[in-house]
Amino acid sequence: MPNSTAHRLASFAGKLLGGQLPVALRTWDGTRAGPVDAPTVVLRNRRALRRLLYAPGELGLARAYVTGDLDVEGDLADGFRRIWALTRAGDINRVKLGPRSWWEAAALAARLGVIGPPPQPPAEEARLSGKLHSPRRDKSAIAHHYDLSNAFYQLLMDESMAYSCAYFTSESQSLEQAQHDKLEMICRKLGLRPGMRLLDVGCGWGSLLVHAAKHHGVEAVGITLSAEQVQHVRARLAQHDLEDRVEVRRQDYRELTDAPFDAVASIEMGEHVGEVNYPAYAATLRRMVKPGGRVLLQQMSRGADAPGGGAFIERYIAPDMTMRPVGRTLGHLEAAGLEIRDVHPMREHYVWTVRAWADTLEENWADVVALIGETGARVWRLYLVGGALAFEENRMGVDQILGVRPLADGTSGMPATREWC
Repeated sequence: MPNSTAHRLASFAGKLLGGQLPVALRTWDGTRAGPVDAPTVVLRNRRALRRLLYAPGELGLARAYVTGDLDVEGDLADGFRRIWALTRAGDINRVKLGPRSWWEAAALAARLGVIGPPPQPPAEEARLSGKLHSPRRDKSAIAHHYDLSNAFYQLLMDESMAYSCAYFTSESQSLEQAQHDKLEMICRKLGLRPGMRLLDVGCGWGSLLVHAAKHHGVEAVGITLSAEQVQHVRARLAQHDLEDRVEVRRQDYRELTDAPFDAVASIEMGEHVGEVNYPAYAATLRRMVKPGGRVLLQQMSRGADAPGGGAFIERYIAPDMTMRPVGRTLGHLEAAGLEIRDVHPMREHYVWTVRAWADTLEENWADVVALIGETGARVWRLYLVGGALAFEENRMGVDQILGVRPLADGTSGMPATREWC
């Protein structure tokens, strides 16, 4: 039916995207348009369109999806993949309404009875205040994501509670084994030995602290801004009888004053620092390690021409997160006085990691909803499906970067071969 609600909307959306809408569309009146063998976007009510009218692009789509005003029947990942292929740059935020398109959208909305006040954003959106990346605002940004619920994260992750990219020796390997192998690889790269002191900047739920203390005999200090994480780590340390060798603090990296450590790790925390503050963060990592000591970062990056983050990530997942091409991060670390010894790309491993989390989410959907609500569960579904695709399509990457603080004579003190790997 060429004049149906679904057909009119599909035609207008395809015009904005620059080609035929690659997914099917069904509207609240039961009409349908688009390819038969494609995922179907379901607009359950007119409010879904109002969300898109007032926030065109990714943010409006996210708000409509997480509230249930919009749904997807079929493979959600396939739907994302088709839309991103059509927009070429893979950035739905670049779809802008010019003056003419805006008036066309407004006229179509009026004919469909959509005009009305803007719907309230979901309560799950972050609402931060204060100066960007000030200690107070950073604490609020971390609390928004990491203080969601320890019980939820325990349900989502494996027993190690490692909330970062795992290292798979094969796609069929279990997530638990892959996380163990990642933690062991970090310890080997850092050259950890019994009696050494390790600092973990952004220690999460303590996965590296516990592994390094149990399997490599180190003494360790971990810092995090998350109150929930501190509570969980302290319970884990008591469980493993590590309280005399491992300390966890709720502390900002800018507050570190300890004497130098033998080794420093920071696993997927640098994304939260911000571009302006990254030189100070890199300088802190160097200052906290003794000459000849190693520093290992595991950090996400974006492609040179790909967007980092996005409206959905900013509002719902990681407010104020900054990603840059890996080369710019290396420049910051070198400027701080660290010698870069190795860069280990792990992008494909994040695809497998995130898909494992997504499978766990779906398998435990009812329990997830009970813990964080239907809207929260839909936020996480959208986040994990979209995240896996971003790594799959090389719009995002992740790397382990190994640096060393040079000795007084300028040498690294490290072996010339990669025997530490």
